[in-house]
Amino acid sequence: MTKSPKLYLAPFQGITGAVYRETYVKHFPWVDKLYTPFFTSIYKQKSLDIKGKELIQTHHNGKKVVPQILSKDPEEIIRFTKFCEDRGFSEINWNLGCPYPRVANKNRGSGMLPYPEMIEKILEKVIPEIGIDFSIKCRLGYHSPDEILTIIPIFNQYRIFELSIHARIGKQLYCGDVDLEYFDKALNLSNIPVVYNGDIFTAQDYRKMSNRFKMVSSWMIGRGLLIDPFLPGDIKKISLPTNNEREARVRQFVEDLYLLYRKSKNDNLHAISVMKELWSNLAYSFDKPVKVFNFIKKTKSFDAYENAVKMVFNDFEWVGADGKKFRKNSENLD
Repeated sequence: MTKSPKLYLAPFQGITGAVYRETYVKHFPWVDKLYTPFFTSIYKQKSLDIKGKELIQTHHNGKKVVPQILSKDPEEIIRFTKFCEDRGFSEINWNLGCPYPRVANKNRGSGMLPYPEMIEKILEKVIPEIGIDFSIKCRLGYHSPDEILTIIPIFNQYRIFELSIHARIGKQLYCGDVDLEYFDKALNLSNIPVVYNGDIFTAQDYRKMSNRFKMVSSWMIGRGLLIDPFLPGDIKKISLPTNNEREARVRQFVEDLYLLYRKSKNDNLHAISVMKELWSNLAYSFDKPVKVFNFIKKTKSFDAYENAVKMVFNDFEWVGADGKKFRKNSENLD
């Protein structure tokens, strides 16, 4: 009997906060672990207390939550880890993968990968001081994929619980192809359990990757899950409803999420902005994604947004990931 893969929700700034995670697993309970968007700039206890209000639940619907930190300051990482440990979290994740220039240019996220000596100095200070699992999310490098070959031996020296590798370099952002050759090299070099991340948009994509990387049992899914929330269930071959029934469930999910955002933001119109971020991915699961997103994008009031959503579900067909409407190398529908 084939063992079911472990599937993780990748962190997305501005989308996968506590409201999203709680609502997502209520409607689509097939992921095994949930990563928070990264926390950063928490040098003072006051800022940690304020930002830490997002870290209330250690689990959503029984699924483990893993807080993530973006930092190059070992003391900040230790402080954040102890904050999370005090609140019952059993794992934190260090972000060495964020590719955006505003982060990378400060030698943070994937921008730290060309500096292995910096990574080693941080790990040698942090690891002895923490009492919960410490995992890392990274890329193959920032400038070049061979950077990972220098970093993996450093990781291997420390008590690292899991290593998630997005199979691109930072300079690519989310464009271009994943580099499976260098991911394979990193996988074979690592003594740490490796999680694959990158370009899993359909169950067929997963099967292709799992057939190639038989040592990998855990998979982190980002845009593919945001596009089609049913993807983890399809990967696990769980019996799921027809497209019409799927569309009805997605509609309920979108409505619940929208109402919770309005409540959490005290009816501030920023709730619509957050939903637009989600729709920039979700639109690809409809038969005419550009038209779908354009209806949502131009809304500027709650009434307009609600009418646009109603029109989308009434006038367009849900095709899911198998409709292959996603343009692989595009960041969004703008």
